[in-house]
Amino acid sequence: MTEPDKCAERGMIALINRWQAAVNAQDSSALLALTDPQVTIAGPRGTGQGLALLQAWLERSGITMRTVRCFARGDTVVLAQHGLWRDLTSGAVQGEVVFASIFRVAAGRVTHYARVDSLAEALAASGLSAADELTDPAIA
Repeated sequence: MTEPDKCAERGMIALINRWQAAVNAQDSSALLALTDPQVTIAGPRGTGQGLALLQAWLERSGITMRTVRCFARGDTVVLAQHGLWRDLTSGAVQGEVVFASIFRVAAGRVTHYARVDSLAEALAASGLSAADELTDPAIA
């Protein structure tokens, strides 16, 4: 990979890290600022589009995500993650699962976010492979 490619990859990973930090902090203003207005959101309940859907998801989900592994190429990032759902009122843990997230980025914003059940499923759906795993601690 060339140095400009590595720089672009670092920028994309930094953007996704900020996006996830906004989700984990329940910071809708920051999340929406990092997201394309026509974002596609996909998950266990189906697929939809737009910032209103993203904001509604954030307001009801109570999720925090911790990245375990990172894969990237081009405009696509796949993260293996540990998710924890909490009740937004009491803070009680309601669920915990390992899953994967697929992100696509364009013009400095997240344009696509999909949550899938497994890393294998995410890699297959995104066209990435084990060869795309980032092992540089400065990137992942």
